[in-house]
Amino acid sequence: MALTTFVEVKPDSHFSIHNLPYGIFKHRTDSTVTPRPGVAIGDYVLDLSAIHSAALFDGPLISGSDCFHQSNLNKFLELGRPAWKEARATLQKLLSSTEPALQNNASLRQKALLPMDEVEMLLPIAIGDYTDFFSSMHHAKNCGIIFRGPENPINPNWFHLPIAYHGRASSIVISGTDIIRPRGQGHPSGNSPPYFGPSRKLDFELEMAAVVGPGNELGKPIDVNEAADHIFGVVLMNDWSARDIQAWEYVPLGPFLGKSFGTTVSPWIVTLDALEPFACDAPNQIPPPLPYLAEKVSKNYDISLEVQVKPAGQEESFTITRTNFNHLYWTLTQQLAHHTINGCNLRPGDLFGTGTISGPESESYGCLLELTWNGTKELSLGKTTRKFLEDGDEVIISGCCKGNGYNVGFGTCSGKIVPSLP
Repeated sequence: MALTTFVEVKPDSHFSIHNLPYGIFKHRTDSTVTPRPGVAIGDYVLDLSAIHSAALFDGPLISGSDCFHQSNLNKFLELGRPAWKEARATLQKLLSSTEPALQNNASLRQKALLPMDEVEMLLPIAIGDYTDFFSSMHHAKNCGIIFRGPENPINPNWFHLPIAYHGRASSIVISGTDIIRPRGQGHPSGNSPPYFGPSRKLDFELEMAAVVGPGNELGKPIDVNEAADHIFGVVLMNDWSARDIQAWEYVPLGPFLGKSFGTTVSPWIVTLDALEPFACDAPNQIPPPLPYLAEKVSKNYDISLEVQVKPAGQEESFTITRTNFNHLYWTLTQQLAHHTINGCNLRPGDLFGTGTISGPESESYGCLLELTWNGTKELSLGKTTRKFLEDGDEVIISGCCKGNGYNVGFGTCSGKIVPSLP
């Protein structure tokens, strides 16, 4: 029997009862109310603190916890998969059309079910550490061709381990936050000193990011076949890049100021449990990975991804990329297992990005570096064109899984470029 809810959910909504993604919100009109956890259902946010206070979480793992009375989700993440499953089952039951506990309690319903336009979404987690991977073969190949030529575009080590760098957690911001154009150094021209000033090659990167649940003790790696129990869910991510700054600085130690000025994430964390119906086989990995990365079941997820750009001064947005999460070569679980194989300890709320997600066709490339081939050709946006982002441009990333009559979606991840500070 199909799962239905008493809450009105439009057919095109990302937030069906099959989804129930988690976020942190605060009231727009009442500044005395502290931020609190919620789940999205249709055009509403269900206040989990109100549901918990009404004693409707009656399972053993959640009923005695104050995890839904916090201003971030970290305490909930720390409880682990059994608690996540218990909470999901309770919420699906409470929101179902056949359960009276919330549906027939008008006062609680008014208190707990808040229209989305009455709340402001905040960062859902306290992010202690942030790692960015480089897990798309198509993106790695294109970058290699652009910068090194077509002979050997991908370094041999790339096919043996998920490459990553440690990013800056302090500059991760919630969707809707403006991004100030960064300043920095760029390649010198001839015998001149290096360029210094606002980035001339500002780019977006279409990514997703996994949210770590229970971590691991220092020195104790997580087995790749148990890694899924350490991943709570996934968000959309735009890891903005200043390509000119990055190109000048990244040898020999890698990304620094070209990346650390801003990373945008979507407000709703879609759980792995909600994504499970959309699991699909990961690409065949050749050569076979080393034993610590060899999974009994190696899977990706069928998540359709889209990027739109709204050029400065225009009302219309233009779709420039359509791709899919299933193009990733290295899986989320392989990324997590590799991250810990040296004994590195992960903690609840840590975030790791997939790296730019690009498909095999030009219309599925996940950044302007690829779409314009490092500025050698122009991208049409209605009456204007772009090689890289200009001040006032807004980038909107969306992602959605299509079920049988329902969606499991992520909403949007957006940010607008504003001029560099003087």
